[in-house]
Amino acid sequence: MFPLRVTDVKVNIKRKRLIGPINLEIEQNGISILLGANGSGKTTLLEAIHGLKKLSSGKVEWTISHSLAAAEQAFVFQSPIMLRRTVAENLTFPLKVRGLSKSTATKEAIIWAKKIGLEEKIKQQAVLLSGGEMQAIAVARALITKPKMLFLDEPTASLDGATKKAIEDILISASSKGTKILMSTHDLGQAKRLAKDIIFLHNGIVEAHCYKEQFLTEPPSKAAKQFLAGDIVL
Repeated sequence: MFPLRVTDVKVNIKRKRLIGPINLEIEQNGISILLGANGSGKTTLLEAIHGLKKLSSGKVEWTISHSLAAAEQAFVFQSPIMLRRTVAENLTFPLKVRGLSKSTATKEAIIWAKKIGLEEKIKQQAVLLSGGEMQAIAVARALITKPKMLFLDEPTASLDGATKKAIEDILISASSKGTKILMSTHDLGQAKRLAKDIIFLHNGIVEAHCYKEQFLTEPPSKAAKQFLAGDIVL
């Protein structure tokens, strides 16, 4: 089953093509990885599908109504955006917006703070924590509402190994519980660890969309072969 379909999507800025035309069908379950070199169009495609970037042409269709789809999504940026509040208040915020009581939201915040190893810092101001800790909060805050679909734009870029592993473990757990994840990265090792399927972008075009094993053993293009070999992709 495909929860969303991308048809002939293009994004241009002042006549400059950023991505497209792109056609995709995204499966209901698992972690789909947008893979490609820096500048390949991963962020633009994520933002276009999520609705943060205006389409120049084409359409994004969901199997459920657009309004319901919007309510069931979450997005985590590469640079974490924190409310100038405590860790607990950052985590409870999306729950309170959805009408949960303060006590219920607080209980959930404590659970998630433990998952990301920040239970001892739950009363600290989030903006004063490390970049890795803030990114962990951003991921937890996105998942605390149990979204049907989670978009992540290179969420572990520049993080240390331990923090990266903690976030990857949370994503694997969320995926196993039914959250569809569409995540961009240029980290091939991360793609190997997480991906069910890989969408390989090059110069704003999808050059391949296939299961991970097929992509790794039968790279479909010169750019894909260069990427897998660790060469510079132009």
